[in-house]
Amino acid sequence: MRVLITGGAGFLGSHLCEAFLARGDEVVCMDNLVTGREGNIAPFRANPRFRFVRHDVTQTIRVDGPVDAVLHFASPASPADYLRLKIQTLKAGSLGTHNALGVARAKNAVFLLASTSEVYGDPLVSPQAEEYWGNVNPVGPRGVYDEAKRFAEALAMAYHRTHGVRTRIARIFNTYGPRMRPDDGRAVCTFITQALRGEDLTLFGDGRQTRSFCYVSDLVDGLLLLLEKGGPDPVNLGNPDEIPILQLAQEVLELTGSRSRIVHRPGPPDDPRRRRPDISRARGLLGWEPRVPRRIGLERTVEYFRSFLRAGSP
Repeated sequence: MRVLITGGAGFLGSHLCEAFLARGDEVVCMDNLVTGREGNIAPFRANPRFRFVRHDVTQTIRVDGPVDAVLHFASPASPADYLRLKIQTLKAGSLGTHNALGVARAKNAVFLLASTSEVYGDPLVSPQAEEYWGNVNPVGPRGVYDEAKRFAEALAMAYHRTHGVRTRIARIFNTYGPRMRPDDGRAVCTFITQALRGEDLTLFGDGRQTRSFCYVSDLVDGLLLLLEKGGPDPVNLGNPDEIPILQLAQEVLELTGSRSRIVHRPGPPDDPRRRRPDISRARGLLGWEPRVPRRIGLERTVEYFRSFLRAGSP
């Protein structure tokens, strides 16, 4: 295969680049490096089947030669990023998705959209199944990300229904692992970085809000299966093992051996109280479910951040 991965220098995008290269495929990695890192893709640069294109997907995308699949991962994805890059986030979800779908249509390629569990907003049901329409505040601060992804899903379905594009929609729940940025702002990397530096762990809210954490290798396996076996309907990909954020902070302190304190700060507006995927569709359609226990995944992630911080990687 020859694949185009937008946002390919980001956390998830770079792991997808690595997975396709390991299979012997050709990869065109496209990223404007606003939130992606060149260090994430540095190991692939010497591979003749890898090509990096620095480009903003909100501008017209041109790729010479055949393309078998387009995976659209270009977007700020952490609250710290999309609250800082509000308009860019909306444009990545709208113009960027439109341009990426245009490539898929022109090349007769399969299109996979990286959507998110944030389309469910602050859910009124748990676990969240794909049939749930969500509880989203379109004018709240998180709306720039939530609504960008909801629009992107609607646009993907419109291209499928109107032009017959073979589309896939992955609703990705909290994912963690190596190559996350220390300043990403999400709980796992923030807690680990603070613990390793001996800083207080900042926990927003009372800590009873829950999340479900999926290790990155499990997620990549699910994405590859979705690309191969999926259909146009959205599919949740995540780990249904739900824990309070306070428990995550305590586990990080234990694994790092840190004596840092946990300090509470006011919770942000519209922060979801619960987040847990119903992965029945992924199990039935793809034969997929996560395999990496959280403790093992956290140990690997802690080791990555130890090395990253020691090296002062760019």
